[in-house]
Amino acid sequence: MSYAGFSPVLGGHRPSVRHDFAGPEAGLKGEPVGRDGPGTACGNGPVTVTACEDGPLLVRGPFTLLTQDGRPIDPGRATVALCRCGRSSVKPFCDGSHKVVGFRAAGEPSPPG
Repeated sequence: MSYAGFSPVLGGHRPSVRHDFAGPEAGLKGEPVGRDGPGTACGNGPVTVTACEDGPLLVRGPFTLLTQDGRPIDPGRATVALCRCGRSSVKPFCDGSHKVVGFRAAGEPSPPG
């Protein structure tokens, strides 16, 4: 499955959604793709998943996205934003819909208890 022409970090082709993110999502345009293709710019480094307050999960590092059937999904870049709000039109990627719908979620886990 390919998402050619779509930016999984900054959104697809929805002109009604603003893509001027502030915070951790900012500045990810043009993130390098490694010489071995998408998801390899960080070599053998660690994979990190960052929960952005009121926004997506940012995945950085040499990761592989799979469908539930085990087929690879080409993210097209080394860092992707995965939808947490459930409103993206390009799931599993974020398209910025969380800002339009007023999605709220902490960037850190809730304390136990």
